This record gives sequence, structure tokens and C-alpha cells, in this order.
Amino acid sequence: MKLQDQRVLVTGATAGIGRETATLFARHGASVVITGRDTERGAQTVAAIEAEGGRAEFIAADLSDIESVRRLAVQAGEVDVLVNNAAAQTVAPTMEQDVESFDMMFDVNVRGPFFLTAALLPKMIARGSGVIVNISGALASVGDANAPVGAAAKAAMESLTRSWAAAFGVNGIRVNTVAPGPTRTDSAVGAFGDALEKLGSATPLGRTAHPNEIAEVIVFLASSRASYLTGATVAVDGGYTAI
Repeated sequence: MKLQDQRVLVTGATAGIGRETATLFARHGASVVITGRDTERGAQTVAAIEAEGGRAEFIAADLSDIESVRRLAVQAGEVDVLVNNAAAQTVAPTMEQDVESFDMMFDVNVRGPFFLTAALLPKMIARGSGVIVNISGALASVGDANAPVGAAAKAAMESLTRSWAAAFGVNGIRVNTVAPGPTRTDSAVGAFGDALEKLGSATPLGRTAHPNEIAEVIVFLASSRASYLTGATVAVDGGYTAI
């Protein structure tokens, strides 16, 4: 996919979809910067990528902390591809939602990616090229009685995708969203429990996704094969939002 000389930053890349995405980018020859809060898992991810002959480095960052976001942008330097994958999710119906977790979800899912992107854009603009892939979710497109705040945060990222595509296409920068459906990751199991498998069984394909299936689409969108694709939300959800 011609990613050999690309520098890719993947947030939330020490587990789940992020780790699979970082690993797949490295397999295609990209140099990968992975971020997360857990330094031990970060080191393990780097070691696993390097064991396959790939190139990776870890930068500890907390997307809920705006100063950490700013430091990450400086440390990461110039990147060709940014994958805004880091996410926070709690499940609570509207009248049970507390302010602390509300703020945390919007800080991690919206504010952090917004200001990280804003900090990295100038060098992409100066270079005349760049790719941003935002990770949303199927719940951004359907009503969910038990996770309205998480769904709203994901929908905000889809809106940012359209705005950034409109603003920076003239600078050679493409911006798209991947919206996964029910995917078997540790964080999803922690948030949804047994309901995750029920969501998967309700899709036309009748199952949850493996994180690698989501990673394949993310890497495709970052590659030259998607050169005329921008401002789109690609539903990788087993048909969940089609029914």
C-alpha cells in the first residue's frame, strides 16, 4: 500500500483496535508512534512490532489531559498519518449519568483529538499532504438508551471529520471516519459486558468483529488506494446500522 516512508501516530494503541492498527501499519512498512497511558503495555506493543521487523516507538500520553496532548504533539513531531483512536466509554442512561464521566468521555473522545489534530495540522499543511482517520462507532448513528453520552461524543468526531475534510482538502489532507460496530476488545467487554455479544448477534453477519478487521479498513483509508476518499464515515459494523 506504499506506506514504507510514512510516519504514523496512533492514539490509544496499546490494546484493542489501536494495537492491531499500529501493528498492521508497521507490517506495511510504516514507522509507527504509539501512545497510551500504560507504559508497560506500550513497551510490550513496541517489542511485539519490532519482533516482526517493524519500526515503532512509544510516547506516554493521556488524552484527557490537555497539557499531555500538547506534549504529545511536540514529541511526535511531523507525522504523515494521524489515527485518532483513543476512547473512553461508560454506560449510563441519561438520568444516571454523572458529570465526572460525562466530562471524561468528551475530553478523551473529542477535546483531546481536536487539539492534537490542530497541533499537527500546520506541518501537514506546509508539506501539502496528510491523512487523518478518526474512530467513531456505530452508536453515533443509532439511538441508544443506555449510552447517550458516548454516542454523542462519537457523533461529534464524525462531524469534525466533515468539517476538517472541507477545510483542509485544498491542502492535500484527507480526513475520514471509521465507525466500528460491536468489536471484541477488552474495553468494549468492560463497558458492555454480555450485551456486547448480543449486539454482535443482532448484526446481519451475526457476530462481533475482531479488532484486526477494523484495522484493515483504517490502514486502507490511510493508503494511496483511498486517494479520492475524504469526508466520509465508513461503517465497519457487520451491517448493524443498515437494519
